[in-house]
Amino acid sequence: MKIGIAGLGRMGTAIAERLMEVGHDLIVWNRSPEKTRHLTAQGAYAAASASEVGEKSDAIITILTDAAAIDSIYRSPAGLLAADLEGKLVIDMSTVQPETERRLAEDVRKSGATFVECPVGGTTGPARAGKLIGLMGGAPDDVARARPILEQLCRRLEHVGPVGAGASMKLAINLPLLVFYQALGEAYSLCRHLGNDAEAVMDLFSDTSGGANVLKVRGPAIARALTGEEFIPPTFDVNSIRKDLRTMLDEARTQGIDLPLVERTLAIYDEAGRSGWGERDGTSLPAYWANRHGS
Repeated sequence: MKIGIAGLGRMGTAIAERLMEVGHDLIVWNRSPEKTRHLTAQGAYAAASASEVGEKSDAIITILTDAAAIDSIYRSPAGLLAADLEGKLVIDMSTVQPETERRLAEDVRKSGATFVECPVGGTTGPARAGKLIGLMGGAPDDVARARPILEQLCRRLEHVGPVGAGASMKLAINLPLLVFYQALGEAYSLCRHLGNDAEAVMDLFSDTSGGANVLKVRGPAIARALTGEEFIPPTFDVNSIRKDLRTMLDEARTQGIDLPLVERTLAIYDEAGRSGWGERDGTSLPAYWANRHGS
């Protein structure tokens, strides 16, 4: 199948590589053209505009930073909606508010295309291996049409409701993890003075009722960051997490509910960003807090 990808951030690139690996022809475009070179060297076609991606593809995937990026990629004069999308499939995998997805679905359907949202759980490693968790929102027939593509990207696919439901669920599943990073930093601060090996401490935490799944995979990397030895290359950086936390708060205000833990956690991530940690992986946040006072 000819699949187009407009927007080649870390996740978009990893998804493109996975789709090429399983046999699809890729048409790619990014606002910064240099980001297409890695993929064109592997056989992808670099489109001159987002609208060309729409014209040349049978299915189009986007995974974009925020609502402003969606508006630019889809609704600009040379955007995806400027193309003839009649009969095509559009899948948006961005992490945004539900209303952003509902508005996008309406515009895409007016163009004659089918629309499904599928924000995902997981970072670039799972994306490259086809082991993401997909949270599909859409009509049952539309979801069934998108499923064969998404099954090549996800180890688990859940149809959680109509368009907008996927966005709601993605914000919900991200929330405990992002709060946990701060909780872990505070927990380590309480026992750091004991002088125990940080990796052993993370291993112990991972085996307790308070340990999160992330420790089973990233525990050693978090330990190295806690001791200042090494920070892993960013897959989901602090600045991206700040964006997601703000999106959670925006959605909470829309629903008339409070998220006090998110508010306080965002303030700490903002502080880390101002301190030069914005481009570090989110797993560095416990190290930021543990070293905040030079202890």
